[in-house]
Amino acid sequence: MRQLVDLSHRIEDAMTTYPGLPGPVIGEHLGFEASRGHYAPGTEFHIGRIEMVANTGTYLDTPVHRFPDGWGLEELPLERVFDVPAVVVDAAGAIGTEVLPPPGDLVDRAVILRTGWSRHWGRNEYGAGGHPHLGEEAAEALVRAGVALVGIDSLNIDSTTGDERPIHTRLLAAGIPIIEHLTNLDQLPPDREVHVTALPPAVVGLGSFPVRVVASWEEPSPAERLTQ
Repeated sequence: MRQLVDLSHRIEDAMTTYPGLPGPVIGEHLGFEASRGHYAPGTEFHIGRIEMVANTGTYLDTPVHRFPDGWGLEELPLERVFDVPAVVVDAAGAIGTEVLPPPGDLVDRAVILRTGWSRHWGRNEYGAGGHPHLGEEAAEALVRAGVALVGIDSLNIDSTTGDERPIHTRLLAAGIPIIEHLTNLDQLPPDREVHVTALPPAVVGLGSFPVRVVASWEEPSPAERLTQ
């Protein structure tokens, strides 16, 4: 029996994702009532409209988010974001190499950093500073190990106390996509192999975009449990 958990935040009108970035404006291009003049009696449609910055909600970064000559969403290798076996790492503060599994357990894996910071989502505390982030030595270790993807459930995978972003720089230079603002990581099981899928649309010219991140794993059926 395949189990699924949504690891993404909902996108709502005027919500704050990152302090200083505008929230999305969600409305309609064509409402049900107005559409009636375009179709046969009894036929009506709603066509929505959304205006937002690319870094809204739970989103994925590709190299062109950081480097002008990097590749973007339309060139994202699907094997890095579709049904990728994941390693879930529990961590807090400045995340170092001591919490990472051995390099051989990280090859071609999605590394999901579970810090618990998503509990602050929607409140001032979320973006007020002090969020957990990946350390530079740990980022370098993930690059050397050849991970497929790195995600975190906090404001930023980098510390934001200064103006540099060394973690974005190192991971994206290596072609490793980053997902920020994950949630519901507490629902992932400790004793199952979890796979992660995070597919953004192939928008030409963009380096970041919201993603619906889904974790999945197999649980034995009731009949299978009886035979175990």
